[in-house]
Amino acid sequence: MTEPSTATGRAASATARARAGPAARPARAGWALIVAAVLYNAWVLEAVLPTGLDPRHSYVSELYAADQPFHVLFGGIEIVTALLVAAGALCLPVRHGPAAGPWAGAGRWALVAFAASSVADVVVPMRCAPSVNHACEAVNLWHTTTSAMVHAALFGSMALLVTAAFRSPGWPLLRRWGPWVLGAALLTALTTVGPLFARPGWHGLPQRAHLVLVGVWLVLLATARRPDPEPAARPGGP
Repeated sequence: MTEPSTATGRAASATARARAGPAARPARAGWALIVAAVLYNAWVLEAVLPTGLDPRHSYVSELYAADQPFHVLFGGIEIVTALLVAAGALCLPVRHGPAAGPWAGAGRWALVAFAASSVADVVVPMRCAPSVNHACEAVNLWHTTTSAMVHAALFGSMALLVTAAFRSPGWPLLRRWGPWVLGAALLTALTTVGPLFARPGWHGLPQRAHLVLVGVWLVLLATARRPDPEPAARPGGP
């Protein structure tokens, strides 16, 4: 008499595990992206560490320039952040229907490219900090190239995922706030290019504001997706 009950219990457990697997992916993505958002703004450690850099007039990437005392610390944080972004991106659910699916999938891989470019940015750091060493070149070919790749992948992912949100009901918060975050992040990024055109000064503040906005974007991705309804709750479900 106990065998049918045991079999039923096992079947129920297997069904629960099968449902929990896909449901756990968004949760893992969410936590990875939230932690990445915090670490992406590790520049706040400037307040307690003697970096010797003026946040108003220095790039954040100068913190892990090759000649800086804390380059290992900030470079390591940047790499860990990139790995978390990549992990979160790969766990992002992208099934939003035929209209949004391709956009969401492309946005996810653009987010992975953003993470990979961030690692490259650390692998080929600035040789020195131009804000305190005037003999140091502000434009380093390799580092400037990797930084451009970071921004291209970041804004590509933002544009693609915002487009996907407008084509699907699955991301209502992203649809509402994504365009504003994208526009503000793009504006702050553009105001940091002065040193590249021999116009240094006051580029540090907008860049740090840009990093805060990127953190907001990652949190928005982590929390904005509305879960898909259970099969029984869908129209026409049993």
